[in-house]
Amino acid sequence: MATQLPHEKGFHISWDQIHRDSRALAWRLDGRGPDNGAWKAIVAVTRGGMAPAMIVARELDIRLVDTISIKSYDHQTQGEAQVLSKPDEGMVGDGTGILVIDDLVDSGKTLEVIRKMYPKAHFATVYAKPKGEPMVDTFITGVSQDTWIFFPWDMALQYVEPYRGTT
Repeated sequence: MATQLPHEKGFHISWDQIHRDSRALAWRLDGRGPDNGAWKAIVAVTRGGMAPAMIVARELDIRLVDTISIKSYDHQTQGEAQVLSKPDEGMVGDGTGILVIDDLVDSGKTLEVIRKMYPKAHFATVYAKPKGEPMVDTFITGVSQDTWIFFPWDMALQYVEPYRGTT
């Protein structure tokens, strides 16, 4: 059997699927905030966490949404995480009552950086890989470490060869 490239074991997510899974994440988080079950705010990890954060904010009626921008990938290669921008310290504090939302936890390096900044925040992702699971408090779907997730904002509709080649 030929060696697979990282993108060949792909998990393709549609807009409908990310919407359903993000709503499921909201339902799982509902009533779990420290303020009588409510959350103070959401911090979305840009760029992937923005779509799930928007859906969770709508479902849980959270009006205060901000972003933290961390760059750790260059296309499909992960490197050292760099904080490019972050929310106002007065709003986030130590993270108490804050939901930090991302689309995926992979190695956990990005969330590890954020967790050091906001140790009392609640970290939630839609998808989680085994290496990153210890960095996240709540997630919806686990996927294997060697699976590459294709999100709808990275895709275009086109023909794809079958996984095992042609018959």
